[in-house]
Amino acid sequence: MPEEILDPELPICDPHHHYWHHPTSPYLLEDLHADTGARVNGVSHNVVSTVFVDCMAEYRTSGPEELRPVGETEFIVEAAQRSRASDDATIGAIVSFADLQLGERVEDVLAAHVEAGDGLFRGIRHASTWDADPGIHNGHTDPPQHLLSKPEFRAGFRTLGRMGLTFDAWMYAPQLSELVDLVKAEPATTVILDHLGGPLAVGPYKGRRDEVLEMTKGPIEALAAHDQVYMKLGGIGMSLYGDGWHKQPERPTSDELVDRWGDHINWIIEQFGPERCMFESNFPVDKIGVDYSVLWNGFKKMAAGYSSSERNWLFHDAATTAYSVSA
Repeated sequence: MPEEILDPELPICDPHHHYWHHPTSPYLLEDLHADTGARVNGVSHNVVSTVFVDCMAEYRTSGPEELRPVGETEFIVEAAQRSRASDDATIGAIVSFADLQLGERVEDVLAAHVEAGDGLFRGIRHASTWDADPGIHNGHTDPPQHLLSKPEFRAGFRTLGRMGLTFDAWMYAPQLSELVDLVKAEPATTVILDHLGGPLAVGPYKGRRDEVLEMTKGPIEALAAHDQVYMKLGGIGMSLYGDGWHKQPERPTSDELVDRWGDHINWIIEQFGPERCMFESNFPVDKIGVDYSVLWNGFKKMAAGYSSSERNWLFHDAATTAYSVSA
């Protein structure tokens, strides 16, 4: 039996989803709205707005190489315009990609995103996901080791902050200390750390869940001390995190999600406070492991001990604040 939707009036800004034309697995506006508006007995979660995050979708195929990612912003603007004309969740902000290794020259790329963004472009994600083990998939932008410490990257990062734009950080747990060093050295740029900080549980990290989670705690505490850093609470449906839900005959229930991740997520909220934590779907990537409505039920159960105001921050206000989303 499908799970009943919990607390259906609670407004949600889903701050992390993708959107693409993949031939075998497209995820377009109708697919996004099918998830955000999924109904059980006529009731759905109250997802009022979303934030698109980079996935190399529809880059330009000609022109200067560094400007080709602007095609993604152009692509999502069209979807956002259609979402505003619907009765479903509105795409309220866009996070695309620009190569911060361009240093100060990245300003021209960022300006092109802003111009193309119809008032929705908020910043970039430059994934630094890298691991020495060949069995671990490195980031879609093919990052080098120690990307965040490179002088040219830091010059680009400073340029991003100077322009009032945000940085989404996506890395694996062993790399978190590099982000700590970056935010200490460059405090003027808003940083949103994706997916709990990348606690891998595959390859050489398989069977070491407790050790890996413990590995993240020192850096997470250090990051929480910096007011410009936010944390995204999600990614828990990814196969990278080792739960293997995509291999099970039945999809996980919200109680199973809570049992597996509730304690760690609540510990993170204690470090950052609800005002700098935001639950996220990471769809359709997490769709391999969990249903959208069940995922948000799980998050609501994890947050059951917080006040109404704190829950508003966790599910809506932290995201709309970090990304300047109007709804």
